[in-house]
Amino acid sequence: MEALSERTRQKLKSGLLILSFFVLWEVACLVFKVSEIVLPRPTVIMGALWQFFPGIRPHLVQTLYTTLVGFALGVGIGVLIGAVIGVSRVAYDTAYPLLVGFSSIPKVAVVPIFVLWFGAGTTPAILTSMVICVFPIVVNVATGLATTEPELEDVLKALGAKKFDILWNVSLPRAMPYFFASLKVAITLAFVGTVLSETVASNRGIGNLMMIASSNFNVPLVFAGLFLLAGLGVTLYVIFSLIERRVAGWAMRKQDFAMG
Repeated sequence: MEALSERTRQKLKSGLLILSFFVLWEVACLVFKVSEIVLPRPTVIMGALWQFFPGIRPHLVQTLYTTLVGFALGVGIGVLIGAVIGVSRVAYDTAYPLLVGFSSIPKVAVVPIFVLWFGAGTTPAILTSMVICVFPIVVNVATGLATTEPELEDVLKALGAKKFDILWNVSLPRAMPYFFASLKVAITLAFVGTVLSETVASNRGIGNLMMIASSNFNVPLVFAGLFLLAGLGVTLYVIFSLIERRVAGWAMRKQDFAMG
């Protein structure tokens, strides 16, 4: 009970600090008379969000749909490539340099290529969201699979376990904490990819809405879009954290024990 109450107190302190940030933002804008065109106050942003929400909703649904589809494709491809790289040294030496090189390319340079291939709209946004979140998943899955000690593999093989049995029963469970860590990073990157494509080659979505709002100097609406994106990212991050506690809670308990 004491540990639970201490954890609750820590969460309350964190919530108060976050609230204090927005209060300080509001007060600073009022004291220094900051123009809404430069930096709108949080209350003004929330007012714009309430006022324009009926028009924002379709764009919000579009961005969420595009991001989740691209994220799902990225997870599937990333897990597949990461599994191959994690269990094969030849695949690691071949594919890893290519992945590093591709991840180094600014994704804004990839969007025009997708537009050239598939036209403007949803498809380039899905593909941009997919490619931007593949790399962290590949790296973490491959790293997690590589944590299985060679000595342990030798012992299991001596006991009659096949390579697939070791992969399924030992390596994959050990890779779960790495996998969920990559999911929490990748979902935020997926939103970046979607919005990036929507600002360049789409007539729908939060990114397109923010571009239109900025061209009309409606800065509160631009920040309202940012708030919505941040809210979606935090929500999905929390969802994956809860799933992680259910699936890989054993790793978290070890971390909590190590931290005292």
